Amino acid sequence: MHYILDILPSLLDGLKMTLGVFGLTLIGAIPLGVVIALAMQSKLVVLRSVTNMYITIMRGTPLLLQIVFVYYGLSLANIVTLPRFEAAVFTFILNYAAYFAEIFRGGFQSIAQGQYDGARVLGFSKGKTLRYIVLPQVVKVVMPSVGNEVINLVKDSSLVYVIGLGDLMRAGNIAAARDVSLVPYLLVGALYLCLTVLLTYGMRYIEKRMNYYR
Repeated sequence: MHYILDILPSLLDGLKMTLGVFGLTLIGAIPLGVVIALAMQSKLVVLRSVTNMYITIMRGTPLLLQIVFVYYGLSLANIVTLPRFEAAVFTFILNYAAYFAEIFRGGFQSIAQGQYDGARVLGFSKGKTLRYIVLPQVVKVVMPSVGNEVINLVKDSSLVYVIGLGDLMRAGNIAAARDVSLVPYLLVGALYLCLTVLLTYGMRYIEKRMNYYR
């Protein structure tokens, strides 16, 4: 127990970094995913082609490789040099926005055309139709899939170790290598498990709260 109390502060510091990447990714990726999903349904062929290519690249290449490319590749190419944290968050947002876009695209396609036509007859503009009629229904439909991606994001956040960020996993690695012990890994696993359990119950609570659309 004494050893656990000794290493716990460093693990909690790493947890703060993990939660920072997680939270900022959600804030950026979900709205961007909605915008991309709408662009995928645009009548402009060029816009649809660009968004489809973007999603293909983001979903077809490993997130780890994307992190390395953004942090090291852009700097070596003299395009831009991003700090570690900003590079990680930027990459995660781009990657997860592609997955959220596909989820929201399916949600938009599940809405009957008659609802769009009915809103138009009632005098709703496209913006109001999207905001007040379509989006609330889409969010309810896609919530289980979004919840799965949120859980994956918690675990994927450990990939930031590749560019030297002091996240939870890196803190556990350092403690385990220094002390030649598996206890840090057990604590890291327990903290990740706590996060996923809390998020799972949180997403289920949100789903239940949205049952008023039935």
